[in-house]
Amino acid sequence: MAIFTGSGVAVVTPFKEDLSVDYEQLRKLIDFQIENGTDAIIICGTTGEASTLSHEEHLECIKVCIEHVNKRVPVIAGTGSNSTETAVYLSKEAAKYGADGLLVVTPYYNKATQKGLITHFTEVAKAADLPMVLYNVPGRTGCNILPETAVTLAKNVDQIVAIKEASGNISQVAKLAALADGCIDIYSGNDDQIVPILSLGGKGVISVLANVLPRETHDIVAKYLAGDTEESLKLQLKYIKLVDALFCEVNPIPVKKAVNLMGMNAGGLRMPLTEMEPQNVAKLAEEMKKLGIKVVE
Repeated sequence: MAIFTGSGVAVVTPFKEDLSVDYEQLRKLIDFQIENGTDAIIICGTTGEASTLSHEEHLECIKVCIEHVNKRVPVIAGTGSNSTETAVYLSKEAAKYGADGLLVVTPYYNKATQKGLITHFTEVAKAADLPMVLYNVPGRTGCNILPETAVTLAKNVDQIVAIKEASGNISQVAKLAALADGCIDIYSGNDDQIVPILSLGGKGVISVLANVLPRETHDIVAKYLAGDTEESLKLQLKYIKLVDALFCEVNPIPVKKAVNLMGMNAGGLRMPLTEMEPQNVAKLAEEMKKLGIKVVE
């Protein structure tokens, strides 16, 4: 059984003016998501600026999220690292807190061979003993999980049940789906490829867009899986320009700005991320307004 089916939000981490984590606002963002149909919360992923959180902050965000969600929807904790030892530590702690699953990114910077990936993910999965979603985002990590590797892991490690595919390579996802023959759940990691990946048997999306349009992102998946593929496709295409605007600078710079434009006080960004360029803010605000999203100037 899938950890979740539908739209899982890769939720932003809100900061106060001094750039400390705003846990109270995080609770409000979580409620906004659940009240608007989001099917799972992914905490401390790329969009949550996990790479600039201390270990203590990282774990506190996971703990606060799990406690506040209180089993209303599944919580998947981002616990990846380029150090296997660190990934094991974060994953075991998330398991103690009661996470429903883990999202574990490929090792970044030092990268790994395919053999190294198998060793890394196996070690983390068995140590934490929770359902694990592999996170394949080679554009950020310089490391690609080949379809054969993902299938080997899914068939040999009981805890490895899914993959977030953010390679952008539909041909690779198709090959993965063919080789897997259902042994691993596939989630789109790109908001502009939700319907294409659903058409290949995907279970849903781990979404940036859902921070801004939770109900609509949920509906793209729900309508497709209910057989209304035409309406699902219409929604996918309707939001393409907003998705483009949300990625016109490196994630999560634009989506955090979008959340702030909606009046939801996500705060600033930790360096090395910097504030969005004014011309890009204008483009983002324009696309939001076109879709009827209220923008607080």
